[in-house]
Amino acid sequence: MRILVIDDEAHIRKTTTLTLDALGHECEQAESGTAAVNLLKKSNFDTAFLDLRLGAEDGLEFIPKMLALEPKLSIIVFTAYTSLDTAVEAMRRGAVDYIAKPFTPEQIRQSLSRIENSRRLENRVVELESMLSIQENLTEFESREPLVQKLFETANKAASSAATILILGESGTGKSILARALHRNSPRRDNAFVTVACPSLSKELLESELFGHVRGAFTGAVGETWGKVKAAEGGTLFLDEIGELPPEIQPKLLRLLQEREYERVGDPKPRKANVRVIAATNRRLEDLVKEGKFREDLYYRLNVITIEMPPLRQRALDLEMLAQQHLQLFARQSARSIKDFTPAAMSAMQRYPWPGNLRELRNVIERAVILAPGEKIDVNDFPDSLRGAQPSGAIIGNRISLEELEREHILRIIEIASSMDEAAQILGIDPATLYRKRKRYAELAEQNTASAASSTS
Repeated sequence: MRILVIDDEAHIRKTTTLTLDALGHECEQAESGTAAVNLLKKSNFDTAFLDLRLGAEDGLEFIPKMLALEPKLSIIVFTAYTSLDTAVEAMRRGAVDYIAKPFTPEQIRQSLSRIENSRRLENRVVELESMLSIQENLTEFESREPLVQKLFETANKAASSAATILILGESGTGKSILARALHRNSPRRDNAFVTVACPSLSKELLESELFGHVRGAFTGAVGETWGKVKAAEGGTLFLDEIGELPPEIQPKLLRLLQEREYERVGDPKPRKANVRVIAATNRRLEDLVKEGKFREDLYYRLNVITIEMPPLRQRALDLEMLAQQHLQLFARQSARSIKDFTPAAMSAMQRYPWPGNLRELRNVIERAVILAPGEKIDVNDFPDSLRGAQPSGAIIGNRISLEELEREHILRIIEIASSMDEAAQILGIDPATLYRKRKRYAELAEQNTASAASSTS
């Protein structure tokens, strides 16, 4: 941890710093509360040892001032003038522990150990809460495909490094799940894993979400926030859909990656950051660079280790294994005794091209487990699109027009995408163009229905 030692006696500062250095922590010293506040304005600290008698200054008065600058700061107070009332008042103002002078190195070690254990538990709770929706999905990183096995071996080696990792792949291939697995297998596993969804906010709000802001930095900024970078301190910052990062924020992210520094919105003071960045995208960043929509230097800074998640259609040997794992998971969650698929159901899954990848597989099997009347999932328990599935690529080369082929592909992508914007990204066309095509397909369908009804009458 980065620790600030605040005492007006030089020999106390020196002996405390030597003890903390021996325990492997990084220390700075301040001889007064005012000096400590000035240091906190310039740099970040995890813990502070604060003497309550600082010459003419009262250490108690500086506890709320320090916490206002560094809300996550753990303050340990120590003093030779011990009393129960003083300890209670220090805790009431925000201190986390109290040590009487003279103290021993073991007392310091135990106090820091309690702080570390508390933070570890807090981070673990956050991690477990964030993983509830994807529990047991890490089985998706087993494979019988040789090329996929090699990819996962690369991911396993990359996890233990400090390098920035770029995860590529279509929507639904498990990029965010892989990012969590990389964090959990890294030396940063005991610290926070923090996700930022780059397309989810406007440029102004996304910058504040990432780096934080001070009061009055923009309209509506009535308080201060520290941002996701600070929340990920010592851990992993996951930037999902990095290809959507606004151009105005890209140089600030580049600075974070190159110099490990950032500034809160409205605050010119640079702050140090100790985070490992993992980014993911379903877009081709090199194409965005050529189009002038993504900085070339940022692309190369992100592209230290690249892992491309394979689409499900390239994992034919894994399909049955993955389907069985999802079946077991959802059967337990739903308290159903469903144990297998019928041959017809498995055959339909093997023929289907799975444009939505692992996400679509998960959704299809969860739905089937809920709706299946028997002890096996049958083809009739699947959605219409899957029941009538042709082998992947079977319509290619048949006697159909390019327009009909395009229509079939676009309608399938719209069906499996989470939104029209995502569908447009997958298809590589403008959202407005996609809306026009969908409207035309709907009009044609109505005309065909009307024509069929007219001929019948």
